[in-house]
Amino acid sequence: MANACFVNLTFDPGKNPAVLDTCTWDAAAALHSIRELPEQYLDNLVLCVQSRQPLPRCAGLTPYTGSLTCTGDATLFLAGLPDGQAVFLEVLSRDQNPVLGDPLTILQIKTGERLSVHPTDADTIVLFIRRMAPLKGPRALGSTPRLGIGVRMTTACWPAILKAMEQKGFCANLIQNSVRELNFMSTLLEATPAETNYACGFGTIETGYTGSSFEGLWVAGVLEALKYPKILEYGADADHLQVKRGAEGMAKAKRYVDSCRHYSFYTMDMADILDYAALTESSDAAAEECAVNRVGDSKKFHEVLAYHRDPVRIEGRQYVLNQKLIHKMIGKYWNAMLALEELSAHIHAKKNGQAFDLEFTIDEHSPEVAAFDCLTSEEEVVFVLNEIKRRTLPVSHIAPNFGVEKGFDYRCPDGLEGLERRIRAQFPIAEAFGVLLDFHSADDLTSPVREVIRRATGGKHHYKISPMLQILFAKVLEDHHPDLFRQWWEDARAYAEREAAAGSPFARACIEEDDRDGKQKPSHRHKVFHHFSFAFVGRRDKNGQFLHRDRFYDLSQEFYQAYEQCLITYLVQLAEELF
Repeated sequence: MANACFVNLTFDPGKNPAVLDTCTWDAAAALHSIRELPEQYLDNLVLCVQSRQPLPRCAGLTPYTGSLTCTGDATLFLAGLPDGQAVFLEVLSRDQNPVLGDPLTILQIKTGERLSVHPTDADTIVLFIRRMAPLKGPRALGSTPRLGIGVRMTTACWPAILKAMEQKGFCANLIQNSVRELNFMSTLLEATPAETNYACGFGTIETGYTGSSFEGLWVAGVLEALKYPKILEYGADADHLQVKRGAEGMAKAKRYVDSCRHYSFYTMDMADILDYAALTESSDAAAEECAVNRVGDSKKFHEVLAYHRDPVRIEGRQYVLNQKLIHKMIGKYWNAMLALEELSAHIHAKKNGQAFDLEFTIDEHSPEVAAFDCLTSEEEVVFVLNEIKRRTLPVSHIAPNFGVEKGFDYRCPDGLEGLERRIRAQFPIAEAFGVLLDFHSADDLTSPVREVIRRATGGKHHYKISPMLQILFAKVLEDHHPDLFRQWWEDARAYAEREAAAGSPFARACIEEDDRDGKQKPSHRHKVFHHFSFAFVGRRDKNGQFLHRDRFYDLSQEFYQAYEQCLITYLVQLAEELF
């Protein structure tokens, strides 16, 4: 398909997946392709469907046997078209009504059956999953251990992820990106400039740098899972939905939820509204005043105080929080709890009774707080989970700050022994409250660190990665398409130099380390590339148009095969070390 204009954005969706909330963006073209299919082929296709044989393909149609689903009298499957679109096809008897509602068209087949054609927009996909294949859609997995796999390269990642999941038998949130990585679909289609955001340990960045949308990522990922021949347990994580201060911050958080209403997992990032200073308050009177003001109602304040004074017994240990510590905890966490309560209710309303996983994440921190100055204590985890219990919030995951930093191997001063002590202390607390510990920003952790996590949790945890899948993409690209990789590398270098000139000590340190080590030839191993390459793929020009994105989805078959194998090897190793 040639580029087409969608509102103000001109692009080819076939070479820019995960942007639109449909994979049937040109119904007229889709119907033309289907009507051009040979009658004999359609007859044979229907016969294979009825006999549950592998579905034959032809030049104009690629039916996915793995999606073939039969429930009662209904028989449906997913099929791809030459221009990159996809449709649902349903085989109907003479008097049968389509199970997915009004079709785009119904074709008469010589054998007497009819073929109903339906779009693959988000609402129709949800209908297909609920009515036909509930086990093929993203699900709330509760305390099931799993990988959280960020998919910055979308359709290039999923074939390997699905194969690795089947090979090693692990579960995953295989649809996962954060507010920094994704756009609202309307932002892209209206060609609106990207908003800025804060990345922990990095600084201010432009959001949506993958070029994908919240809505489009879900559609693209679920369709990939439907194609796969096996039923695998997976979820869809709306990652790091940041909750900013004030009414505007809450309104934005709710807008994130609205765009991610079909996701199964919601990671609520409270870094901006946690009061870190409250926990270090030296004055008892000031801590109490802060806590009273947070709660606002004197009677309720004393009820909360009494609730948290009660000892919490976990595996033979008794946690008793003194009054001063409770005051500090209220000071730090009360506003975050109020926000979590409001957003939990909002998610519940949007999900219409569908189960969902909910994570309370406190691993990130605002820029004025150093990573190792806000390590989460056992007492904090006890207070937080006990308060979540008091409010009867449906939290299934918690992400404490264990000292893991994005972009670095574990380097907290207390070393791996300290990390293992912290995890071993907090794991039984999480278990007692029925939640799973979550480890974020874990891409750069090495095997010894992963083994510590596995030992300390017995393999029962949730481990999130994201940048590494893009770095591995670059590694393979460097070998197969060096010209494109060079442009990517040059862009990362220029980005780092701009940030260094603007006063970023981090950017300056990355450049100096690469230059000191003589790293002048483009390589994915460079520090600068590792940290500053993310912006190139989804970068847009001043008019809001994609500059490079389609090139990453129009590469040689040899490249995608090599990337798939590289990714399988990586994910299998992670699963072996973690679970």
